[in-house]
Amino acid sequence: MVDTKIPPGAADRTGSHTGKSPAPVKGSKRTWATAASGRTAALLVSPTLLVLTVVVLYPTLMALKESLYGTKGLDPQTGFISDTEPFVGLQNYADIFGDAGDRFWNAFWNTTFFTVTTVGLETLIGVAMALIMHRAFSGRALIRASILIPWAVPTAISGLLWRWIFNSDGIANALIGHQVLWTTEGFHAKVAVIIAEVWKTSPFIGLLVLAGLQVIPKEVYEAARLDGAGPLAQFWRITLPLVKPALLVAVLFRCLDALRMFDLPYLLIGAQKNSVETLSMLAQNEASNVRFGPAAAYAVLLFVYVFLIALGFVRLLGADLVGDVGGPARTKGKSRLRRGSIRNSAEVPTA
Repeated sequence: MVDTKIPPGAADRTGSHTGKSPAPVKGSKRTWATAASGRTAALLVSPTLLVLTVVVLYPTLMALKESLYGTKGLDPQTGFISDTEPFVGLQNYADIFGDAGDRFWNAFWNTTFFTVTTVGLETLIGVAMALIMHRAFSGRALIRASILIPWAVPTAISGLLWRWIFNSDGIANALIGHQVLWTTEGFHAKVAVIIAEVWKTSPFIGLLVLAGLQVIPKEVYEAARLDGAGPLAQFWRITLPLVKPALLVAVLFRCLDALRMFDLPYLLIGAQKNSVETLSMLAQNEASNVRFGPAAAYAVLLFVYVFLIALGFVRLLGADLVGDVGGPARTKGKSRLRRGSIRNSAEVPTA
């Protein structure tokens, strides 16, 4: 066997024979560059954090504080209306589970129903729009512009347009040949809101999905055609998996927007309609009647509802959003295997 001798001082430069790497030198250029990049990143992010604090955090804290107070009433000592709002603690939240909570739960289920129905229909129609806009044909620019026009129309204008359509003598009744009072109480009012909302926001999902379709290489479809895959197989095996991250982002944005629905049902159907009243409409109605405590409580609960939906969406589908198929467990396994391979390769046999 060949006797391998290690020159003096070599262990100090390369580490001991056990394979341990030398400790990093403090104050090295790499450490200084990392600290400098961290300070630069913090400096660049600070304006965004400041805006979010002013726009989101401060109003949320003020709404939470206001929800702990009740409405102004008569002062029993003076007989006049009190100048200050009485502190009631969590009474505004407790009233939701009593007889006064019927209106809240009606608005809660209306909000959930509109979100599930409209986002589901918008996803199907938006994907179809994206596939149409992605194809190369004569007049594609005109088709794209006409599809995106509803999304560019302001919601207030869209609500007024659809109100004229759903009038008793409007176009909708003329097409179906039947007299329906769309803007009154009943399930038909929900249908009117769903139709108007889907028409308005389906192009948004179509636009995001179209952006995802344009980054798919054409060679993938050519290879699939050579393998004998038809259009349906190409859609399920190629288009849908590759466009899934963009589609999930679009669905997430639409869910968060639909949960805060206010202006379209307010303008199309009207206020204080049990069929279409949402949580945002309920909070606005309470505030307009100078019941700021219950209104703030409803706004806080809506904020919590939206936050939980967003958090659950990201936690359940976050791996697909970033393209990590294996998830956290697989990432940990890979890092553990990588450390083990490095340790084994660093060991030097003593024989």
